Amino acid sequence: MSLLSAAAEVRKNAHAPYSGFKVGAALRSVEGNEYRGCNVENVAYPEGTCAEAGAIAAMVAAGDSRIAEIAVIADSPAPVPPCGGCRQKLAEFADPDVVVTLATTDGAELKMTVAELLPGAFDASFMDRT
Repeated sequence: MSLLSAAAEVRKNAHAPYSGFKVGAALRSVEGNEYRGCNVENVAYPEGTCAEAGAIAAMVAAGDSRIAEIAVIADSPAPVPPCGGCRQKLAEFADPDVVVTLATTDGAELKMTVAELLPGAFDASFMDRT
């Protein structure tokens, strides 16, 4: 199954009772394992957690630490980019040239790199004063 198909499949599990906006994400780690995530809203945090963050959390929980590629899908008129927080998470766990496929349920796709999604990303080198 392709990452985009996996993202579309897990999107069905999203819990979005407030926005109705379901998002699915699937990533492949550099070790070759696949991880999935979907957005989850709740009454105390109606904007919820993001699909990308869920997939990254699943990857880390399983013991992998680097993203080789990722796909994100939503029912929207155009491919939806990750939020700012997820862009930073992608920059933390993926090299700048890792491809991020953004897609709609209607079949539109946009491929970008992590560096294109978050130019000038903050990383640990900014804290190194020695």
